[in-house]
Amino acid sequence: MKTLHQTVENPAPTREGEVIVLPPLAVRKATPDWRRRGNRLLQRLIPALLGLGILLVVWQLAAINSRGFPTPLSTLDSARVLFADPFYRDGPNDMGIGWNVLASLSRVAVGFGLAALVGIPLGFAIGRFTLLAHMFNPLIALLRPVSPLAWLPIGLLLFQRAEPASSWTIFICSIWPMVINTAEGVRRIPQDYLNVARVLQLSEWTVMRRILFPAVLPAVLTGVRLSIGIAWLVIVAAEMLTGGLGIGFWIWNEWNNLNMENIIVAIVIIGVVGLLLEQGLMLLARRFSWSE
Repeated sequence: MKTLHQTVENPAPTREGEVIVLPPLAVRKATPDWRRRGNRLLQRLIPALLGLGILLVVWQLAAINSRGFPTPLSTLDSARVLFADPFYRDGPNDMGIGWNVLASLSRVAVGFGLAALVGIPLGFAIGRFTLLAHMFNPLIALLRPVSPLAWLPIGLLLFQRAEPASSWTIFICSIWPMVINTAEGVRRIPQDYLNVARVLQLSEWTVMRRILFPAVLPAVLTGVRLSIGIAWLVIVAAEMLTGGLGIGFWIWNEWNNLNMENIIVAIVIIGVVGLLLEQGLMLLARRFSWSE
C-alpha cells in the first residue's frame, strides 16, 4: 500500500489506510533560575558600571585641567588611609571619620524622631478635622519653603548651644513631609469606611486605631522616607556652621586644611549613608503597601 506524507499546514483529504506523518515539534528548554537571575543582574550592573566609568573619565579630565583638583587615584589612596582606622581618637577635636558619621546620625535620630512624634499625629488631626486643616494649612504653606539654614539662628537663640540648635533645625525641616503626606492619606480614605464607623458608634480612638492608621500607613511611610532624606541633607550644612563633632564640621575642617581628597571621600560617604537610609525606609514602605 502506497504511503502519502502530508503536512499539517496543507492538509489533504485522506482515505482509509493512509498514514499522516506529523512534523517534529521543537521543544524549548526551560531557562534555569540561576541564569535568569544572572541576566537580570547583568542588565542592572552593566549600565551602572558604564555610568561609573563616565564619571571617572569626567573626574580625571577635570583633575587634569584644574590645578589642585584631586585625581581618582589620589582620592582612593586617601580613602585607604581614612578607612584603615576610622574610629581613632587623638583628643576631643581629632577623631576618625567613623565617629563623625555616628555623631551626625545621632543628631539626625534626635531631630527626626521628634519630628515623627509631632508630625504624624498632627497630620492625622489635620486630615481628620476640617477646622484644624483650615488653621494649620496656611502656616504649613508659609513655613515649609523656608531654607533650612534660616532656622539655625532661631535655634541658637532659643537654646544658646550648638548641639540642640542642630537637632532643632532637623526637626523643623523634616516635619513637613510627614504632616502633609499623613494628612493627605487621611483625606483619601473612602467615606464609606467612616460612615460604617458612625453607624457602629465607634469611638474616635477606635476609628483612629482600626480604620485610619492601617489605611494611612503607606502614606505615613512615604512621608517618613522623604523626611529622612531632608534630615540627612540638613545636618551636613548645619554642622558646617555650628562646629563640633560631625561629618559637616569634618568636611569644613578638611577644607581649611586644603585636603580635597578627604572632602571627596566624605561626599561619597554622605551619599552612601543617605542612600542606605532611604532604601531601608523604601523596603519598609513596600512591606506595608497594598493595592485597593
